[in-house]
Amino acid sequence: MTRTAALPLPARTEVAVVGAGPTGLALAVTLAEAGIDFVLLDRQAEGANTPPGSAGGTPTRAAVVHARTLEVLDELDPSGALTADLVGRGVPVSRFRIRDGARPLAAVDFDGLPTAHPYALMVPQYETEAVLLSRLRALGGEVHRPYEVTAVAQDADGATLTTATGETLRAAHVVGADGMHSAVRGAAGIAFEGSAYGESFVLADVVMDWAPGPHEVTLAFGAAGPTVIAPLPGGRYRIVAAVAEAPAEPDLAFVRDLMDERVPGQAAVRELVWSSRFRIHHRVAAAYRAGRLLLAGDAAHVHSPAGGQGMNTGIQDGYALGRALATGDLDGYEARRRPVARRVVAFTHRMTRAATTRNPVLRTARNALLPLLARIPALRDRLATELAELNYR
Repeated sequence: MTRTAALPLPARTEVAVVGAGPTGLALAVTLAEAGIDFVLLDRQAEGANTPPGSAGGTPTRAAVVHARTLEVLDELDPSGALTADLVGRGVPVSRFRIRDGARPLAAVDFDGLPTAHPYALMVPQYETEAVLLSRLRALGGEVHRPYEVTAVAQDADGATLTTATGETLRAAHVVGADGMHSAVRGAAGIAFEGSAYGESFVLADVVMDWAPGPHEVTLAFGAAGPTVIAPLPGGRYRIVAAVAEAPAEPDLAFVRDLMDERVPGQAAVRELVWSSRFRIHHRVAAAYRAGRLLLAGDAAHVHSPAGGQGMNTGIQDGYALGRALATGDLDGYEARRRPVARRVVAFTHRMTRAATTRNPVLRTARNALLPLLARIPALRDRLATELAELNYR
């Protein structure tokens, strides 16, 4: 069955969800499970978020699903089929290792975590979206696309969305799951508090010979900035590196030089699949609700990619908001989820600042202290639990 033609918008619905990324899809699945009428809109045509290197696609940055998020997926499909499908598409990794260049400093293991999923699942975001969309369709739902929401106006009885092509949709509640530049957040007049990091970041998917192998995620410190190397399905690796001034589209030679500098003797990059440059912010919305307008995911919080927390926190937002809409506890949604976002932003900011310090005294102290701290089991377990987001149950 082809799904390329745009579905017409109904006149009204109970919940309008703007943005069909992982957050919006998780929310829609939760609403469908609860029998709540909703419309899920997205401005992109189907297939726009595709594998890196695909013609016409716009690859996305998230590449890890943590244990708590896998638990949420279990709840979205108690049969376990959704989680099993996603795990089958990814690479389970049980170790997070910190290095100074090529020298190991500390390791954090996930295999002792108190969860049915004691690992980090390395899987591209488009695969996560695919399994959530499949679950949504199994429940009778669908994404209305491409519809770009350009205006949202609320009153005492509901809210009206207007699209770029003039269609309107009336809803009792509107959820902005539409990213950092959220139209819903703008319409709600909610401030996005925080600032941007000075560094730019390079992202590259590569085929390479990597000495540590595909069984760990590496965070490598260095005077020029931190570098994350993570395995992906198909024998590829994801590289994320802070670079003072990176080209807009780093080429193969740039990535090879970067790896030779950051992790000398550890990597031989053979093929560049896809690359980009981006900048990051650390921000949290001043509120998650303004009347009938609500926020979730990147519309509510953005932060450093350190630890791979962003998409995971967003999926958990979507599930929590869906349950709040089902029970009528909308004030409880913000009370539960905004403190989580503040904690995630603070945690990833500390990791980023520790990894990007240029001060040689602080770097020496950091590299001496980490191996000592890593020998304390309670601290290792605490960090593993924080990365896995199990504290946010």
